[in-house]
Amino acid sequence: MRRIGGPRLVSAVAVMAAVASAAGCGGSAAGSDDGSARRTAAGGRTTPSAAPTPTPDPVTSLVRRMSTAEKVGQLFIPTVRGTTAATGAAMIEKYHPGGVIYFPENLRTARQTAVLSNGLQRAAKKDDGVPLLIGTDEEQGIVSRVPYITRFPTNKALASTRNPDDDVRAAARVTGEELRAVGINQDFAPVADVNVNPRNPVIGVRSFGADPKKVAHLVGVAVDAYRASGVVATAKHFPGHGDTATDSHTGLPVIKHSMATWQRLDAPPFQTAIAHHVDMIMTAHIVVPGLDDSGDPATMSRTVLTGLLRHRLGYGGVVVTDSLSMAGAQVKYGAPEAAVRAVRAGADMLLMPPRLDSAYRAVLSAVRSGRIPQSRLDEAVTRILRMKQDRGILRAPYVDASRAADVVGSAEHRAAARRVAAHVRAGR
Repeated sequence: MRRIGGPRLVSAVAVMAAVASAAGCGGSAAGSDDGSARRTAAGGRTTPSAAPTPTPDPVTSLVRRMSTAEKVGQLFIPTVRGTTAATGAAMIEKYHPGGVIYFPENLRTARQTAVLSNGLQRAAKKDDGVPLLIGTDEEQGIVSRVPYITRFPTNKALASTRNPDDDVRAAARVTGEELRAVGINQDFAPVADVNVNPRNPVIGVRSFGADPKKVAHLVGVAVDAYRASGVVATAKHFPGHGDTATDSHTGLPVIKHSMATWQRLDAPPFQTAIAHHVDMIMTAHIVVPGLDDSGDPATMSRTVLTGLLRHRLGYGGVVVTDSLSMAGAQVKYGAPEAAVRAVRAGADMLLMPPRLDSAYRAVLSAVRSGRIPQSRLDEAVTRILRMKQDRGILRAPYVDASRAADVVGSAEHRAAARRVAAHVRAGR
C-alpha cells in the first residue's frame, strides 16, 4: 500500500513491534532503583525518576499515517471474482479495501480457499498495507455459502431442541473453526431478528424464533461461540427485520413498530449481542417510521444508527451495511449516494456496492468536499483497525493451507453435527 502524496504507510505489525520494543527498552532502563529514584553523582542523594514515556497506540499511529484515499478504501467490503487471488489482488492493490466477501463461486475445497485467502492477504499487505477482513454469509441452514463445510440445521431448528444452548454453541463453534481454518476471519452471523411475521419472505427460519427473550439469549450464545472460535461475529439486521412481508433484496420494506414496540420486541437481541462484545452489527434496508419519520432506510438514518445504536444502546463496535446491491439500498438514492449517506449516518463499512469504482469515488469526493467530515472517516477507520487488532488479524492474517482439510469436516466436527441433528429430530 503506497501513500498518495506522502511517505509509505507503516504497517500495523511494524508499528506494534516497535511499540513492544520501546516498552521493553523502557523497562530495562529503570536500573537497580526499581524505577522509583535515581542516585545522583554528588552526595548520594536520590531524585525522583522521570515519568515514563506514554506508549503510543498502534492503531492511532497507523490511522495518522494513512492517506485519505487509503482510509476510504478501508470502508469497503467488495466481492472478489474467481478461485485464485490474481483478479482480487489487482482490485485490492488499487482500492485497499478493508475486507472482501466470499460466495460459492470462490470456494471449491478447503485447501483452495486457504490458498486464495493467503493470496488476497499478501496483496493487501503489499507495501506495508493493512490485512483484510475476509467474510462470508455462513448462517448454516438455508443460507450457506461454503459448499464443503460441516452442515448444521437452521437457527429455528436449533432453538427447538431440548438443550438449545448446547446445540447453538456447537453449531457456531464448528462453523467458526472451519471458516477460520480456510482464512475466513469474519462471519455475517448470527441473525438477531425476531421473526414475528409468518409471511416474512427473507428471515423466517434464519431467526431463532418469535420470542425476543429467547432470541436474545441464543444470539448471545452464538456470538460467544463464534468469537471463541476465532472469527468476527456479526449480529444482523439492525434495527430488526423480523416483522416484514417485503424482501429488502427486491424492495424497501416498511415496519410499523412504535418506539415502545421496538424496545420490547426488536431491541433485546441486539442489546444482548452488544453485552457479549459482538464485533460487528449489520444494518437493515428497512424504513421504520416509529424510529425515524424521514422515510430513509435505517442504513442511511443517522437517527437509527447514531441515535439508537450508538447512543441509546451504547454500541462502540463496527457498523456494517447490508449489501448495497440490494434494491432496498438503492430505491431512494441510488448506489453511490447510498454509500455516502450510510457513512454520514454512522455506518463504518459498506458491503458489496454494485460498482466499487463509483461508490469509492463518491465517498472519496464527499470526504474531500467536507460532506463527510474527516473526523467521521477517522472514527470509522479507527474502529475497523481496532477490531482487526483485537481479533488478531493485524498480527496473524495467514493460515496454514496444508492443515485446512484436516480441520474442515474433521471426525470431531462431524460427530458434533450428528449429535445436533439427532437433538433436532428428537425435539420436534
